[in-house]
Amino acid sequence: MTKLIVTAGPFTFEGKLELENAPKTCAAFLRHMPFESKIVHVRWSGEGVWMPLGELDFGVGYENHTSYPAPGQIILYPGGISETEILLAYGGVHFASKMGQLAGNHFITLTSGLENLYTLGRKTLWEGAQEIKFALA
Repeated sequence: MTKLIVTAGPFTFEGKLELENAPKTCAAFLRHMPFESKIVHVRWSGEGVWMPLGELDFGVGYENHTSYPAPGQIILYPGGISETEILLAYGGVHFASKMGQLAGNHFITLTSGLENLYTLGRKTLWEGAQEIKFALA
């Protein structure tokens, strides 16, 4: 198991890569480590924050994909009918874009700090973009 430290806004979370269920997505993400971006609140998907990544190509297709990530699950949408993005669910999510329902690869699960997820989501909603960084533990 590969452990991660995810710092988002003022909060720190521990997480694990889902190496067995999404090996190609995890390998592609590891090539970009440490990964830094900004999160903004989702537009259509419910209680989640996302990192819009435009044309960034991770070189993966679908694996372990879902439209309904649970709180603390992080998914990668590899692009196609919408831009590449990474989404972190903090509550109920039905992953979608202006094009309709999407599915993303569940490749990271947060394992600690979950009590701060909802607060992070609401902070992002009401205060705007927050810094996020993924680093190996």
